[in-house]
Amino acid sequence: MNQKKHVTLQQVAKHAGVSRATASLAVRSSPKISETTREKVFTSMRELGYVYDRVAANLRSKSSSTVGLIIMELANPFYSELLVGIHQELDKFGQTVLLGTTFDSLTIQNRLLSTMMEHRVGGIILSAVPGCPGEAIEPVRSWGIPVVLVGRKVPGVDCDYVGVDNVAGGQLAVNHLLGKGHRRIGFLGGLAKMSSWQGRKQGYDDALCQAGIAIDDSLVIEGPSTMECGVKLIQQILRVPNPPTAIFCYNDVLAIGAMMKMKEMGLTPGRDIAIVGFDDIPEAAIFTPKLTTVSSAIRLMGIHAATLLHGRMEGLDIEPQNIVVQPELIIRDSCSDSATTG
Repeated sequence: MNQKKHVTLQQVAKHAGVSRATASLAVRSSPKISETTREKVFTSMRELGYVYDRVAANLRSKSSSTVGLIIMELANPFYSELLVGIHQELDKFGQTVLLGTTFDSLTIQNRLLSTMMEHRVGGIILSAVPGCPGEAIEPVRSWGIPVVLVGRKVPGVDCDYVGVDNVAGGQLAVNHLLGKGHRRIGFLGGLAKMSSWQGRKQGYDDALCQAGIAIDDSLVIEGPSTMECGVKLIQQILRVPNPPTAIFCYNDVLAIGAMMKMKEMGLTPGRDIAIVGFDDIPEAAIFTPKLTTVSSAIRLMGIHAATLLHGRMEGLDIEPQNIVVQPELIIRDSCSDSATTG
């Protein structure tokens, strides 16, 4: 039977051009070792695939007070709210956050993960980029650094996850529109390669099917989860033959962009076309008309993720946890009854 050959610390030391004693001090983060030497040893460890149990223990120990947080961007209020929840919880433990933004780039995400490993963070909370492969996360976990995924799952990765019930959320949104008498309902924005989109689309499909309405693919248009995309996609969907009377947007940012454009076009959001968003960001209650949306309890998700990660850093050794927050429909002013009812 072929077995993978065990790499020793002596081999790491030889590869790095240092003594075994120096390599041992380096992996234990001894202040007697220079940063340059330490990085040489860590580089050799990565290249040789060496896993040192005491390194993993040190990385998870109480002495590590830094947590890595990787998100798409702070310009999206969803992530700002998530960060508040995470900080709110980690502050209790005296831990600080090292923040990185990916702008949905896998290349940037990989670079941030490497940087956080080099800074020896105690754990990482990750909102993975769309289409992120499991291989991108495995190097971090192989070093014993706990990872909590938030908002989006990564196929093939069995680690802690915190998110909202996207299927139930999609059903809440569409059922509300159906209850208003709408039968032509669009689903705007988001990318099919995201687990969150897949869940919301499933909820959209389920609600329509239960109402006896066939799925019309022309009313489902993908796009990035940005305000600019909302401006673009609302124009696109209104050009569809027999356009929708109501739209379920992948998130609130898209919905607000769409409503801004509708106003420019001389349409009144909520009266001419009903709109429902997803997330319940603070701006949803401020925009005119106030946005009916599905709350994903963003801050609570952040609190759950931070609590779970802290437990892992303290040595919690249980099966990977899957924490799913239940959504809530927040009814405001952006959904009028269909003109075809009554």
